[in-house]
Amino acid sequence: MSAIIPEQCLGARAMLRLKRDDLAKAAQVAVATLADFEAGRRTPHPRTIEAIRTALETAGVEFIAENGGGAGVRLRRSTDA
Repeated sequence: MSAIIPEQCLGARAMLRLKRDDLAKAAQVAVATLADFEAGRRTPHPRTIEAIRTALETAGVEFIAENGGGAGVRLRRSTDA
């Protein structure tokens, strides 16, 4: 699992209409840690970034690797048919 960048975190949260407090709770991280990460003020421990990523993926997004085109995020397709 690769790390996410602050912009992906912000974008995912916006797509999910998820408040910072709610994401912090789901990822079990401090709100200040999440705010600092999203603002680019500091890079949290890799385990913290993984917890944030996992919480966002569980909520319904998937992250797109940079692969020369830029890192991204999108809503996961529903498997309901």
